[in-house]
Amino acid sequence: MTQATKVTPGGDGKLSADGPVFNQISSSRRITDSIAKVVIYLAMVIALVPLVWVLAVVIKNGIGTVIDPSWWTQSQRGVSNSSPGGGAAHAIIGTLVQTLICSIISIPIGIFTAIYLVEYSRGGKLGRITTFMVDILSGVPSIVAALFIFALWISVLGQGKSGMAVALSLVLLMVPVIVRNTEEMLRVVPADLREASYALGVPKWKTIARIVLPTALSGIITGIMLAIARVMGESAPVLILVGTSNIINWSPIGGPQSSLPLMMLDMYKAGTAPAVLDKLWGAALTLVIIIALLNIGARIISARYSVKH
Repeated sequence: MTQATKVTPGGDGKLSADGPVFNQISSSRRITDSIAKVVIYLAMVIALVPLVWVLAVVIKNGIGTVIDPSWWTQSQRGVSNSSPGGGAAHAIIGTLVQTLICSIISIPIGIFTAIYLVEYSRGGKLGRITTFMVDILSGVPSIVAALFIFALWISVLGQGKSGMAVALSLVLLMVPVIVRNTEEMLRVVPADLREASYALGVPKWKTIARIVLPTALSGIITGIMLAIARVMGESAPVLILVGTSNIINWSPIGGPQSSLPLMMLDMYKAGTAPAVLDKLWGAALTLVIIIALLNIGARIISARYSVKH
């Protein structure tokens, strides 16, 4: 039977607690606590093992290619896939251009949609329909998004295969991720902050822009980076919507435009020659490095501009 706790004022005016409740824990609770800690640490280790393993393999096989300066400055123009030499500049530029266009379209749409769902919809019909559609898009495979853009952009509108078509298909994959993450980040902002702002006579739109969004900025940016990381490595859209190219092409609407996932697929189809494998692993490590740099930059930005508590 649990003994009552004795609470007495301390010498500094604060309450202090004495008694068996605070210095004695039953053995069953100690055992349960220990088991829970073991399970948590074990789950963490299990989750880290494949991550560390993948990173180690990619770094081991790709570091030799990536540290060569020509890898970042040259393309594969005039170089056979099975021959040594060349670089990944054409694929890096294509990846960045396609991702940039996708982000410019997706980020405002995703953030404003989340703001509507959290701040304005109030469970209305349009809000329920929007939530339902976001849920559906969240589970759409990349190949389905690519086929939809192929049917609309190429078959119906008569546009050619290009980096723009790839970017549009990536928008369908990126928007629901941003909406869901931003929605959750906005919901965790304390309602007291909103009410205090309204009490001072601040309009709702300004409260959202000056109070709510800055408070949730760190989590929103993290979600955006996760969305970018997801779409940056998609291979289905580049297979269907853009032709392969070994030269640098800055134009998203000017013909074939390579990307790092497409370059890896090209190298995979080229065989198992040592030069081919070096380029394949180099492209994989390059993609990992770019995503890591984007995440580091996002952390710095969020730490710089987020509201300090």
